Amino acid sequence: MNILCISTYFKGQAFLIRAHELGHQVFLVTDKNLEHKAWPHGAIKEKYYLEKIDNVSSTYDALIAGVAVILQKTAIDVVVALDDFDVEKAALVRETFRINGMGQSTARFFRDKLAMRIQAKDSKIPVPAFCSLFVDIQITEFLQNNPGPWLIKPRSEASATGIKKVNTLEEAWEVIHTLGANRHQYLIETFKPGDVFHVDALIFNNEVLFEQSSVYLNTPLEVSHGGGIFRSVSVSYNSDLDQRLKKINRDIIKAFRMKNGVVHTEVIKNAETGELYFLETASRVGGAHLAEQVEAATKINLWSEWASIESAVFENKTYKIPQREKYYSGILVTLSSHEWPNYGIFNDPEIQWTMSEAYHIGLIVRSKSQEKVLELLDSYVKKIYENGLHASAPVPDKPSH
Repeated sequence: MNILCISTYFKGQAFLIRAHELGHQVFLVTDKNLEHKAWPHGAIKEKYYLEKIDNVSSTYDALIAGVAVILQKTAIDVVVALDDFDVEKAALVRETFRINGMGQSTARFFRDKLAMRIQAKDSKIPVPAFCSLFVDIQITEFLQNNPGPWLIKPRSEASATGIKKVNTLEEAWEVIHTLGANRHQYLIETFKPGDVFHVDALIFNNEVLFEQSSVYLNTPLEVSHGGGIFRSVSVSYNSDLDQRLKKINRDIIKAFRMKNGVVHTEVIKNAETGELYFLETASRVGGAHLAEQVEAATKINLWSEWASIESAVFENKTYKIPQREKYYSGILVTLSSHEWPNYGIFNDPEIQWTMSEAYHIGLIVRSKSQEKVLELLDSYVKKIYENGLHASAPVPDKPSH
């Protein structure tokens, strides 16, 4: 088949390689500023580039016009969004050119945080109390009836970008007024303090074939707004918490009508009650190198298996997940004050992966013991601070395009 992959970030190399190995032709649409990244060129039939355009509508128009030209000579069978920001683009391409796959309505469940919450609530899945920012009187009633603090967050952003925490009705309205004509692009919800978990899963023919639960040791909100160090570690296998996380993930997959592919779902555990609340999900592999963390623990490469699932669906063949392992793994990623930090201070045999990106430090460790993984991550945080290697940057305020 001919696969059109859309990616505005440099990621998904394993997907591209596996698709090529399976005998398919891969066409890549990416940003012009990623032209010189180390894409697996031998696995890509053709590459096309989108110039940076500040206007969303113009970007979509340019994308559709470009795909129309591609289609004059090549019939596209499958469209794949490799990054969260490309889910809507891929859905638009499918809808415009009548290509099978997730359409715009279903895609909104995996990109639009307001659509996610409404669908989850309608499906009896617990979510923090929330409200759109459309109608003034409804917003005021929400603030009066749901104790703060609250989070005002963009509907279509990734991670903690653009989120504002407010504590009073007056402060909430002050932030809402600053959004001006763009306030419909945001929502407000009750802030639920607690640990945040992520469940990464593979689905084939409506069946969840693989799941891996992990917990952020620092929540994405804490890291982005507090300048901390991003860390995640595997949840104890077959624990009550592990089973509860998988159940809410499966409930979401069913409610959001996900049939095939990969999902990354985030859940918060209320610090006071222990109740689990759905936060958000995405129809793509988790960012921040979480796929490498999952692979270290399980030997399952989410990118590669996603490509195998797409191939099996198109060819109407069966798909069998490879045999998994059950190790514990942990990841640490942070900005660094050094362009190319020295990894010589990290020399434990449990290290499976180190990050190679300017002004970043990243490591993944693997062990049969969760306690050992936690011990190593704690020691690495200490070393990073003691050696002056840590850096932080303010989180962007405005939604990206």
